[in-house]
Amino acid sequence: MADTSRLRKPVIAGNWKMYKTQREARDFFAEFQPLVAAATHCEIVVAPTFTALAASVEAAKGSAIGIAAQDVYWASEGAFTGEVSPRMLVEAGCRAVIIGHSERRQFFGETDESANRKVKAAVAAGLTPILCVGELLAEREAGDTQSVLERQFRGSLAALTTAEFSRIIMAYEPVWAIGTGRTATPEIAAEAHKFLRDLAARSFSAKDAASLRILYGGSVKPENIKGLMAQAEIDGALVGGASLDARQFAAIVNY
Repeated sequence: MADTSRLRKPVIAGNWKMYKTQREARDFFAEFQPLVAAATHCEIVVAPTFTALAASVEAAKGSAIGIAAQDVYWASEGAFTGEVSPRMLVEAGCRAVIIGHSERRQFFGETDESANRKVKAAVAAGLTPILCVGELLAEREAGDTQSVLERQFRGSLAALTTAEFSRIIMAYEPVWAIGTGRTATPEIAAEAHKFLRDLAARSFSAKDAASLRILYGGSVKPENIKGLMAQAEIDGALVGGASLDARQFAAIVNY
């Protein structure tokens, strides 16, 4: 099969988690934008907290930096205290939304079924879902990585049409490597990415699989990004802690 990885434009996404106020977000973009102004080799996405979304959209205006939310609810409106709908995110200026992050699964009851409903709602609203999948350390040590990834893939993407699937970005985040300083080797990550791409080919089509962008997430730093991006199966990164520092994140973008 021909190498189609060059046809997939890389995505470097930063997930700020529960960090940064509006003022801190503005300060970040003021420092970050000049450092990545010449970066045309990849798409840049930043996912601030809900309260900093509008400030971030305003601060990134005129640049190629896309703003994403960290979660979404599947209803367009209703009596759902504390939730935010896809159309609210669109109105705020978001282009994308992270769905199914391991912390949402671990701490807030996210399931493959709820992730699936969120993916469908996000796509319908015109947002790009960044769907996260990944195994726990115990699951990897038990040899269950592929069965976990297949369950999450099929459950989170159940009943999607080919057109809907074409709008999705995936992120492989081995939970044992998130915030632990332990990074999956480029080879381990690429193996998981290839498995996910093979699943996409079987579930949708070879063409859909070839165009699917799969990001790696898990203790990504300026020191390891080059090795990760050298793998044909890795189409970018979902960066946590290192995305909070403008210079560190710029170094990752400019790998």
